Amino acid sequence: MAESAGVRVPKVQLGSQGFEVSKLGFGCRRLTGTYNESLVSEEFANSIIKHAFDKGITFYDTADLYGPHTNEVLVGKALKQLPRDKIQLATKFGIVSIESDETRIVNGTPEYVRSCCEASLKRLAVDYIDLYFQHRVDTSVPIEETMGELKKLVEEGKIKYIGLSEASPETIRRAHAVHPITAIQMEWSIWTREIEEEFVPLCRELGIGIVPYHPLGRGFLATDGLPEDRFLRSTPRCQGDNLEKNMILQGKVLNLAEKYGCTPAELALAWIVHQPDVWSVPGVVPIFGTTKTKHIDDNIGSLRVKLSKDHLQEISETIPINAAAGYRVPDYIIPCTWKCADTPPKASVQCNQNKPT
Repeated sequence: MAESAGVRVPKVQLGSQGFEVSKLGFGCRRLTGTYNESLVSEEFANSIIKHAFDKGITFYDTADLYGPHTNEVLVGKALKQLPRDKIQLATKFGIVSIESDETRIVNGTPEYVRSCCEASLKRLAVDYIDLYFQHRVDTSVPIEETMGELKKLVEEGKIKYIGLSEASPETIRRAHAVHPITAIQMEWSIWTREIEEEFVPLCRELGIGIVPYHPLGRGFLATDGLPEDRFLRSTPRCQGDNLEKNMILQGKVLNLAEKYGCTPAELALAWIVHQPDVWSVPGVVPIFGTTKTKHIDDNIGSLRVKLSKDHLQEISETIPINAAAGYRVPDYIIPCTWKCADTPPKASVQCNQNKPT
């Protein structure tokens, strides 16, 4: 087993614009949740973020959606105890919560971009955001308009780098033509490998880094059995025959981990952090979320797992692309993924339909 004692998370380049971050990132959503789940105490949030920092994790990911808004406030207070110049802070905008009917819409208008950025700066209590992601793509607004405002925010020093999350390849290309995209945030793990067919080659071509979310498959790759994750259990992957087939894949991960002398979680993270060696992309930095310091230490242990090209090939062949049975999100979420994230041409005059999420 790869012990984390003595391991300090090193720095890597994310993207080709000179942005340096820790090799593992900390996803802060679990500190408050996305769906008005219970808040952890401010003292607890301070302690867990400080613990991650002391281990070398300096890249923290949040969003205005989380809470909503309360996550940024909590993270901002926690980061006050740390040196700002050693922290890489990412947050996201674009998904609007409508409390009256508990729905969400996507908004990518220039006015909304600016208002979100300024509100996030205030909640986080910082002068600038290191990496600012468009959380989801507004398919009624040409991406050039959204990017134009983001470019202005870079020029004003309010953000340093721009990212996209769940954007389509075409949208990424058009956005990158307006201003360099530093990173895309996409789901990527041993059992969610769909981005390898089109996105990874695109990122290699354009010099874009990748921030994989759910690198442990919402816990499915880190345990023996079905995790207590409400969203995971609602996906097609955990329904009927699909679940039975995917449990076989989980068993294969367990067997590989035993073979390589590590835990399943360490194997899953190690496989991800080795992907730049496979694809020659400028940085792959997975983000994981937890409310337990032990899990932070365990995940850092993945950096001790050394996988050769033969090991990586064996893992990839054991669980090939599209091996997982069922899609990664429920049908009603698909319109908010990269599969439905093209935007109209810039010359088109269309009203902002603000698609529900």
